[in-house]
Amino acid sequence: MSLAVPGFTDSVIVRSADAEVVGRAPTTVRLLADAGSTGGALSTQRVTLADGADGARPHHHAGSAELFYMLAGTAQLLSGEQVVTAERGDLVIVPPGLAHAFAAAPGHDADILIVITPGVERFEYFRHLERIAYGKQPPESLLDVQELYDTYFRKSPAWETARP
Repeated sequence: MSLAVPGFTDSVIVRSADAEVVGRAPTTVRLLADAGSTGGALSTQRVTLADGADGARPHHHAGSAELFYMLAGTAQLLSGEQVVTAERGDLVIVPPGLAHAFAAAPGHDADILIVITPGVERFEYFRHLERIAYGKQPPESLLDVQELYDTYFRKSPAWETARP
């Protein structure tokens, strides 16, 4: 079986030095490839979290699965109502529709490669989050763009209990 994605006919090469970085410590996101550069096949970013920092609060994607690969450190990941502790080399894949969240484990750093498939144009979503972090937009502005970025926020008692 092969994957043929219209518009995705050339290799995508992103040099680390050329990747856009949004945010600042303790949470930074390195934007690697968006759906536009992969013909919609996937979107990917690298999230670095310092000293127990939060990554994303509970949410789900209606049309995409999300893959979390631990490059280094230790993270907590919500998958449904299960909170998983993941370490270097671990992989967690969350199917469409299932609530998920992630953060560095308390007292730990985490470096996570995240892949969303099929891809969604999400780079602007991360820029939006940065504007919120810098006080340029209110947090509730995310509610207006949930459908645009296929990111729907949810409540999770399991996540609230697991996070200090």
